[in-house]
Amino acid sequence: MNELPLLDRSLVDGYLTVDDETVIRTTRLLAQLEGVFAGFSTGANVAAALDLLEGSDGSISVAALACDSGLKYLSTDLYS
Repeated sequence: MNELPLLDRSLVDGYLTVDDETVIRTTRLLAQLEGVFAGFSTGANVAAALDLLEGSDGSISVAALACDSGLKYLSTDLYS
C-alpha cells in the first residue's frame, strides 16, 4: 500500500477494494444509465458504494463522491 503521510490511520475503520473490470463496468453504466460522464476514480467510488449496499437490508445510506470527469479517459478504452 502507498504511504499517505497526511492520513491519520487511527480514524480509518477499514477500506474496500474494487477490481478494474468492475470499475470499468460501473463507470460505463454511470454514463449510459445516469448521464454521468465520470472517470475511473468516480467509478471506483460508486462500485464500492454499491458493494456496501448489496448486503444491506435497505436501512442504510451510502454517499459516493464523483471526483473526476471522463475527459482524460477519452483516449483510453474506458469509453471505447
